[in-house]
Amino acid sequence: MVSSNDVQRLFLQSVISRRVLSADLAKALWKQSVAAVKAADETLRVDANGTDGWDTFIAAVNRSLDPLDLEFSHIHNEVTGKDIYALVNRRDDEIAQIASDYSGLEISYFKALVEQIMLAPNSSYSISSLAALREVNSLKSQMTKTQAENVLNSFVAKGWLLKSKKGRFSLAPRALLELQPYLKSTYPEEILECIICHEILTRGHACPRANCGVRIHNNCYDLYRKSSAKCPACSEDWGRVGSDKVTPIGEAAAPKDDWTRPRRRRSVAASEESAEEEILMEEEGPSQAQDAAGNGEPEAAMEVDEDEEPVRPKRRGKGRRG
Repeated sequence: MVSSNDVQRLFLQSVISRRVLSADLAKALWKQSVAAVKAADETLRVDANGTDGWDTFIAAVNRSLDPLDLEFSHIHNEVTGKDIYALVNRRDDEIAQIASDYSGLEISYFKALVEQIMLAPNSSYSISSLAALREVNSLKSQMTKTQAENVLNSFVAKGWLLKSKKGRFSLAPRALLELQPYLKSTYPEEILECIICHEILTRGHACPRANCGVRIHNNCYDLYRKSSAKCPACSEDWGRVGSDKVTPIGEAAAPKDDWTRPRRRRSVAASEESAEEEILMEEEGPSQAQDAAGNGEPEAAMEVDEDEEPVRPKRRGKGRRG
């Protein structure tokens, strides 16, 4: 027997088959689900009208999903400025969302890339192609350069990573949405939030005033500048449009020479067992990494004298990043 709950069922079936949706597509699927149920029983009182109706429907869907630790959630697309929706796992204990698509080795590689992106210097939240390929050296099992390139292309094609025209990798909107609990629990001091939309931020602008923690998405910034030229928190003058004094966040903030980078924890095995062990800092020049990549020889495993306390890099908090 058809009931109003069938609207949720049909809607979720459509969502699962598509994974990530634009806001327009999600609302179109909602209306199609309502139409299908009404066609089966015209006496049912179900509607698909207005913003309030959509919000009420999504709230009902999420109440049904709550026992499964799932949520139909949305996030601000930092690239387009539009909202996207996805059915996401709200558990933060593992990157389980990509487990069905990739092997254990490939997931370990992805986690290594995520770590380097989140810990990238100068709030750049991006790494070079060479740095991405170099991360295979930290894996327990061997992965060739060709295999790594294919996996990277797959991460980009399936919406987990973005690759810029300059060849730098960053987290795609899908990753920021579906992995948000993992990112917030693993990198709490690296997470930035937009002052306007209050969502996670990895590209945008920062107020240049010392000790001001204002961070703002590019699109949110453009909208805000139409009504004000001053920081919403400290009232710092951001200058005229076109000669803005704000500090970039994201790829535009990447240093020209970003070879000094936080290395992984003592070993991949140790990092999998304990997420609390910090990482050693290592100075490594471009020529050394290129030689290693060119010879196809993995870097020697990083060894730590267990009797010696490793140097721990300090993560910077929100107000000090950028």
